Amino acid sequence: MDNFDVLIVGCGLSGAAAARMLADNGYKVKILDRRSHIGGNMYDYTDEFGILVHKYGPHTFHTKSKELFDFICRYADWEDYHLRCGAVVNGICTPTPFNYQTIDDFYPPAKADDLKQRIEKAFPNRKTATVLEALACEDEAVREYAQFLFDNDYSLYTAKQWGVPADKIDLSVLNRVPLRFSYESDYFDDPYQVMPKKSFTDFFVSLLNHKNISVALQTDALAHLAVREGRMYLDGELWDKPVVYTGALDELFDLQYGALPYRSLSFYWVHEDINSKQDMAVVAYPQEVGFTRIVEFKKMFPKRTVSETTYEMEYPIPYKKGIRQEPYYPVLTEESKAQYKKYRDLADKIPNLYCCGRLADFQYYNMDQALEKALKVSCNLLLKEHIST
Repeated sequence: MDNFDVLIVGCGLSGAAAARMLADNGYKVKILDRRSHIGGNMYDYTDEFGILVHKYGPHTFHTKSKELFDFICRYADWEDYHLRCGAVVNGICTPTPFNYQTIDDFYPPAKADDLKQRIEKAFPNRKTATVLEALACEDEAVREYAQFLFDNDYSLYTAKQWGVPADKIDLSVLNRVPLRFSYESDYFDDPYQVMPKKSFTDFFVSLLNHKNISVALQTDALAHLAVREGRMYLDGELWDKPVVYTGALDELFDLQYGALPYRSLSFYWVHEDINSKQDMAVVAYPQEVGFTRIVEFKKMFPKRTVSETTYEMEYPIPYKKGIRQEPYYPVLTEESKAQYKKYRDLADKIPNLYCCGRLADFQYYNMDQALEKALKVSCNLLLKEHIST
């Protein structure tokens, strides 16, 4: 376990991208991952019915950055894919982010036209606003519309997804899905929105295909790696070489400030001999009990025509360390952010420890944000190593 220059914990997007950049610069990299496959939560596979599915929920790459897009294009062929999502509210499947079609879905024509005019007056030259901005609008009709959406979607979905009331969750979470002031129906508005022509797993195979990269799967890094008195140890020996860590930071420090709150997911998979389950690939069901959304994967790959369908239902659950679960989402509250800062202060005092990724950074990253941070951390590591030598 010592014939390498950099140890990376985690073979998801953050760990794999960092590994490739370091390998391209001459470093021998060892990646440890406790799962049985590469790709982290982006792992996909073809099921027994010939349908490509994402094991850990839907993924699509989108970004405003040409540099990030150019990076992923080195390792796979991609095709344009504009995700469209919906939410079933009071029995009606309406687009998300909520847009002018949503107003048409729930208001009679005259009142719908009046509400759109009021919105454009209240938010001049704006394409979007957060639901919290709309709830604070001076126009009573706009506030009522926002309150209707908050009561029937945002608050219900948030409570199920995060396990806390909407008023306790960090505002950045509530603001992720805005209200749209148009009929635009794409879920994202980034200039680059793509899916791999083959699969995300194929992308990872290419990304990791380098003579300087070796991967050990089904290997729990924390069975080998430990922190003692502000130093890193590998298999009981002092380890002064760089460690890029993408896992949960509290686990690296033996939960000494308590367990950070993460949410996990339980998936219920269904295959049906029907052509279509729902209107869109990803549909939220805020008013249903237990599950948050259904993902119908054939609609994420419209060029791969099949007559049947496979879909998964997502049930958010608390993450419990020590059992076979994956921590998907950091639960961001004022309390959890303060708790995380204690762990991050410990990590920042270790000169050869580099943290990145949704778990290690305790941030609700999109894929492009995770990739950007991994490349930045890699550049910082290369610069620091160059200066030290």
